[in-house]
Amino acid sequence: MAEPRRNNRRRDETDLFAPVTVARASSSIADQIRAAIIGGRLSEGERLPPERDLAEQFGVSRVTVRDALRALEAMGLIEVRVGARGGAFVTVPSGSVMGQTMSDMMMMQALTPADIVEARLVVELGTVTLACARATDEDLTRLREHAERAKRQLKAKTYTRELSWDFHALLAGIAHNAALEGIAASFRSTLSMHPVRTREPGGGHPRTVEEHARIVEALERRDGAAARQEMARHLLRGTGLEERESQLLALWHAEPAPRQRASRRRVK
Repeated sequence: MAEPRRNNRRRDETDLFAPVTVARASSSIADQIRAAIIGGRLSEGERLPPERDLAEQFGVSRVTVRDALRALEAMGLIEVRVGARGGAFVTVPSGSVMGQTMSDMMMMQALTPADIVEARLVVELGTVTLACARATDEDLTRLREHAERAKRQLKAKTYTRELSWDFHALLAGIAHNAALEGIAASFRSTLSMHPVRTREPGGGHPRTVEEHARIVEALERRDGAAARQEMARHLLRGTGLEERESQLLALWHAEPAPRQRASRRRVK
């Protein structure tokens, strides 16, 4: 006797996806599932139907479905778990996934050190501005503790570039903007200042620690202008680009020209 077809699916599962007929079926499947996630029809933590059911809905083999799920997992949109309670579960892309994607895109371009410095300036001047406005006292305490730990490790000669990267990641975190956190992940790779710092005579770690501390002090005072100035000095140090970027930096302090009131004097 044939096994009866299961009817315990979610009420909308049969209408969630449409069969695919294009040559690159796995890409089409990934696009449909991605659209369902972004559109809110699949929410974070929700389990996708089993591979067998997905294959039936899409009209493809389970191998094709599996290829699509791998692509979605690489995007950070799902997490595939094994075991009796396993399956594909909707998740939220982490900052590291976002940062890696951006890094891959930027690596395909001919980035110069000047490009990196300029991009960091644009991002981090905005980051410290948001951090100044949004950071909680607890956020600033964590940033201060990191700065103090950096001083201790510098004294013990155990300071590493990872501590500098962690400082900028913390800074992006206290700005409370998920996109900035993703961008900050690229500071560990494509947008790292490390190649510039290694050219500094005597190493740049002592000055980096000192500059980070001054940025923290400005944030603790909620002084956005000072925080931006300290960040700009930090990023431009040793680059030789101070003059080139002077106009950009001036714009952060520019005030709009006052509107002139229309004259009420009649023209005779």
